[in-house]
Amino acid sequence: MSLLAQVAAAADPAIAAHAAPDPPRGRFEAVADRERAFVLEAVHEGYLMHYGEPRGFAGMDGDLRLLGGDALYALGLARLAEAGDLDAIAELCDLISLCAWAHADGRPELAEAAWEAAAARVADGRGEGSRAAVEARLRASA
Repeated sequence: MSLLAQVAAAADPAIAAHAAPDPPRGRFEAVADRERAFVLEAVHEGYLMHYGEPRGFAGMDGDLRLLGGDALYALGLARLAEAGDLDAIAELCDLISLCAWAHADGRPELAEAAWEAAAARVADGRGEGSRAAVEARLRASA
């Protein structure tokens, strides 16, 4: 079962009803730690519900997509909370707020840089994280 199918199965029933019947492979299928992969996929699908096109869900109006995105953010963060990983929770909280800022400022490329850095940090502790990645990009463009 793909990560997106797993996320859909674990989602709140209000959005699970809109799960795609055959979702594509998730972005984080290659992450070795399956729990970390699930968390990243859930939060990423929540991000796509807010700012793009979700891959694992369809047929929602704009309001339900926003609420569904929030529910998927919460699903991922709750999994990390169960594991007691405060550093990973902080990283994903930074990521979510940085993505909101980047899109509000019309700079979605910064959101993608934040995603790459956050995923590496959450998956296996590599790198400095999303905040450092965005700050480096901002310095380079100044």
